[in-house]
Amino acid sequence: MNENFNVGDYEIKPVSSANLDWENLPFDYVETDYSLVANYSDGKWQNACMTKDHTITLNECANIFQYCQEVFEGAKAFCQKDGTVACFRPWAGAQRMYYSAARLCMPQIDIPAYVYFIDEVVKANLSYVPPYGSGAALYLRPFMIGTGKTIGVKPASSYQFRIITTPVGPYFKGGEVSIKCRVADFDRAAPRGTGAIKAGLNYAMSLFPYMQAKEEGYAENFFLDPKTNTFVDETGGANILFVSKSGTLVVPKSLTNSILNSITRRSIVRIAEEICGMTVVERVVSLDEILDESFVECGLCGTAAVVSPVSTVHANGMDIEFPNSQNGCGPVLGELRSILREIQLGEREDPFDWIDKIY
Repeated sequence: MNENFNVGDYEIKPVSSANLDWENLPFDYVETDYSLVANYSDGKWQNACMTKDHTITLNECANIFQYCQEVFEGAKAFCQKDGTVACFRPWAGAQRMYYSAARLCMPQIDIPAYVYFIDEVVKANLSYVPPYGSGAALYLRPFMIGTGKTIGVKPASSYQFRIITTPVGPYFKGGEVSIKCRVADFDRAAPRGTGAIKAGLNYAMSLFPYMQAKEEGYAENFFLDPKTNTFVDETGGANILFVSKSGTLVVPKSLTNSILNSITRRSIVRIAEEICGMTVVERVVSLDEILDESFVECGLCGTAAVVSPVSTVHANGMDIEFPNSQNGCGPVLGELRSILREIQLGEREDPFDWIDKIY
């Protein structure tokens, strides 16, 4: 897609000029000025462009409706302390979408093109980038769907790639307030399946147990490995982190390659090791360790959630509490979350070259 870098003209409005209550934004869709769209057919990508049309018209037999060829990403753009606008690690998202698309037999987006598109769609929607200090961000959702008509089981012949944007507040209501989770009775992904890619089909699998959890008063589910149902994988929308009694950051590793390779999790691990000098262990984590109260802190991490503290997990008919996460992030996850946010907001030097300055 390198030859199609010019996305055309668009109007640039002042940063944070939209008439919104920035400090009380929900994590929900708010229509912004522009989306980016590119179509793939005849074995190649066509020109990308900005559009103010936020609807998609497809044939009823489009592959996305029949066989769910869809991959997506998530990223955030922030207004930084110095007044500039920047995106956090778009290159990592580009690499993950490249891998996800290949796994579902979809055309791939060149990584430089993907990052260029991210930059351009943020500039086109600067008025919706929340102001510095509001606690909010401009959320970006790049996605690709199979648009070609397909009735037999096979990949589509044509695809559409889009990037939509929306200003958002915290993913979980209350932001850094501790949440309660439960261990799900269902599997999120199959062994050797698609759990490690970012595709809508994986999230669809989590919806039924998610609604069950909500009805029972829990914010999320802990899914166990789909092979033995004894090791912790992740939740429906985030990776999980633990802190042991010795202060070690324990990062669950998948027994069956069914955990999404979270960009936020990887960032936190690097901060822990290289900035904080913490001991980090990435390994399989058994449910028995939770039942034995081996951990003093727990949190969910992801682009949307950042780090959300977990106070309690319900498993085997018991409520297991993480003592240092009862009233927000504990000292370890709290420090890691703060450093990550400081880098994202330009309040701390970025030693890892994660920040993509856009405007």
